[in-house]
Amino acid sequence: MDHAARRPAAPRTDDFETDVSADDGIELRVWLRLLTCSTLIEHGVRQGLHRSFDTTLPRFDVLAQLQRAGKPLSMGDLSRRLMVTNGNITGLVDRLTSEGLVDRRRAEDDRRVQIVSLTPAGAELFERMAADNRRWVTGMMAGLSRDEKDALFALLGRLKSAVLDAGQTMEDTDDEDHGR
Repeated sequence: MDHAARRPAAPRTDDFETDVSADDGIELRVWLRLLTCSTLIEHGVRQGLHRSFDTTLPRFDVLAQLQRAGKPLSMGDLSRRLMVTNGNITGLVDRLTSEGLVDRRRAEDDRRVQIVSLTPAGAELFERMAADNRRWVTGMMAGLSRDEKDALFALLGRLKSAVLDAGQTMEDTDDEDHGR
């Protein structure tokens, strides 16, 4: 008999709901469920990118932002779009440049600014990765009907609005509390 088959699985480190109880309140449980779902989907995408393209999610994200922009971006614009520091972008862009996937040049009007653009090879690779990414995400959500996905999308839109509204209210309250 295979004893390994009877061992309990190691606890998942990407399931943020593991120790949550009904006493923790529905708001906390919803947040942790969203976080878990997001983490699980991201993990699936990371695995697919590694397995199919021997690349990472941050590299994919750089190519995606350049493709979505439809024009060259400064390193600063790219880092803002990715919500990371310029230092984080520099190494990624260096490697993507050495592989011929992006091109980097100095801005003509300000030599301190570096402009990054997709090369034809980078655009072609990104299109293949994006098609596979869509397929992976679609596959991960295959257990939901179209109506369920539409309802989830609508509810998440309402949640997004509520969170943004609450954030503004919280900022206003913080300003009042600090005499601003």
